This record gives sequence, structure tokens and C-alpha cells, in this order.
Amino acid sequence: MIKRTKIWIYPLTIMAMLFILTSSCKKKDSNNPPETVTDIDGNVYHTITIGSQVWLAENLKTTKYNDGTSIPLVKDSTTWLNLITPGYCYYKNDDATYKNTYGALYNWFVVNTGKLAPIGWHVPSNAEWTILIDFLGGESVAGGKMKENGTSHWFPPNTGATNISGFSALPGGNRGYAGSFYSIGAVSFWWTSTDGDNNTAWGSGLNCNGIDEDRFLDSKRYGFSVRCVRDY
Repeated sequence: MIKRTKIWIYPLTIMAMLFILTSSCKKKDSNNPPETVTDIDGNVYHTITIGSQVWLAENLKTTKYNDGTSIPLVKDSTTWLNLITPGYCYYKNDDATYKNTYGALYNWFVVNTGKLAPIGWHVPSNAEWTILIDFLGGESVAGGKMKENGTSHWFPPNTGATNISGFSALPGGNRGYAGSFYSIGAVSFWWTSTDGDNNTAWGSGLNCNGIDEDRFLDSKRYGFSVRCVRDY
């Protein structure tokens, strides 16, 4: 009886070990949904790995800093014009239409608090945007690889859009420093965390008519979208 028990135990042990090894070596099913991140408001974002970086694949929607403090919602144009402190809004002040698809628009003073991104993430610097753009072939071509293809959200012709990076850029427009809203469907503008001078900071932009990515300095009072990158 002892010998028969050993004969059965050994094959079963070997089979169990093989099962564990083969299970651990299986590649991740490409049909599985990507990793997600949840902000303090409960908004869920997909993520995408591009080169050495992990990015949110959607624009930020949060109405609170990551410490739970509310970000001031500023709808009035005159108030927005004179604002030199943090504020956010939705395109045309219409969250029901624009929030879920395009996210919120934040002035740079919100970004500069360092508390906008979910814990473990941050608003990328100008240098971190450069890492992304260089990986995608440089400023002259990266935009096409970042834009959602088709014209469901982008105005025609949405030149050269392939989205092969998975960045899934959408044309969320912007809010000018005087409080008016512009260019939804035509452009994507995002803030970086990099200061320019007392009045300006660095941003990144894509256009429906080109495949380039444009880096620029603009007024900190503008309302732009925000993408986040994972902490190293």
C-alpha cells in the first residue's frame, strides 16, 4: 500500500507543478481590458503603455484634488478672465454633454498645485511629453499616431490619424483666458506641469488638419485638458 501511494503522489505532484508553471508563463490575453485607474471622484480611466511610460488613455475628469479638496468650478466668463488661482470648467459649461467624452478643462493654476492627478500619477512635464513624442517619431509625425482615427469626434479630414500608440486623443477644445470656448472637434490641448514665466506655461497640441504635435507657451489662465502619466 505504501508503494502504491507513492506511485500516485509523484505524478499528481508533477502535474500540479506543470500546471502552475504553464499558467504563470501564459501571455496576457490581448482581449482582456487594459489596466484601469480610479480618481478620487470615482471616475475610471484606462491606461496605455507607450515606450517606457504609462499614460492615462483618457482626459482627466476629476472635480477634486487627490487630497479630497474641491477644485473651484468657474462658469462665469468675467470671473474666469480675472482668475489667477485654480479653476476648472467643462466645455460650454455643459458637463452632461462633454464631461464623459472629453473630460474637464483646467487652468494651469490647478496643475501647479501638484495635487490634480490620482495618487501614483502626475501631470507630465514638458520633458516627459518630449519622451513620448520622441518615441512616436518626433513632433512632425507623432500627432497622427496619437489621434483617435475616424471622424466620430474629430472634424474631417482628421489627417493621418491612426492611433497606433493607443493614446486615443480627442479634440476637447479649450477655454480662452477671457472665458469663451473654442475649437471642440478641431484641436486637443493639454497642459504640461512646466512653467514658462509669470504669465505662461507649456502645453501640447494636436490638430484635425495635421499629423504633427505642437508644443507651445500659453497663458496660464487658459482652460486645457489634462493627461496624466504614472510615477516612476
